[in-house]
Amino acid sequence: MKIKENYNKIMETIERACQRVDRDPTKVQILGVAKEQPAERIKEAYKCGIRLIGENKTLEAEAHQAELASLNISWHFIGKLQKNKINRILKNFDFIQSVDGVKSLEHIHKRVAKEIEVFIEINIGEEKNKSGFTIDGLMKALKYIALLDRVKITGLMAVPPFSDDPEDVRPYFRKVRELKEELTAKKLPNFMIKHLSMGMSSDYEVAVEEGATVVRLGTALFGRRAK
Repeated sequence: MKIKENYNKIMETIERACQRVDRDPTKVQILGVAKEQPAERIKEAYKCGIRLIGENKTLEAEAHQAELASLNISWHFIGKLQKNKINRILKNFDFIQSVDGVKSLEHIHKRVAKEIEVFIEINIGEEKNKSGFTIDGLMKALKYIALLDRVKITGLMAVPPFSDDPEDVRPYFRKVRELKEELTAKKLPNFMIKHLSMGMSSDYEVAVEEGATVVRLGTALFGRRAK
């Protein structure tokens, strides 16, 4: 199936989900996950209207960025943050969605001269094999994070435990939305959360119903990668 057909199907799904919960579908952005995609496929997605591209490997991302430099793409890093790659990531990406702990926030804060917006990654299922703040861990670190005045928290990103049934993950998405509301009510310095990055190809419809503003789509948009 062509990317244009996939894109149209995604947009229809998002619109239906928004209608069910009385949301404005224009408030939901699609982030195309470009892992192992040739630049031509990314360009095709761009022609459909995709402006956010997510990358989880710095070398692959830099190759894509060089080839697509003429396009008005907002590049989002969604991979595991490594200390020795942070400088390159800060240089080449518009947003980091995968800030997974206090140490990562500190490393970013030390390396920037002016304010930068980031998303905090929430390990919403408290899974041992996943990175990110647990809700309890984030709450304990809030006062310290508020002191890192060059790092502005404008989004939460989460990957719930996988399930074949999207309804199984709805409670996790709801919990992320409730966390956003709780943090907003605290009116902490450096916390201006506007975005919820949650929902992938298998569960983005439920994520939109629960308040996602960014859905990260690879397979749904580009199709299955060749093995």
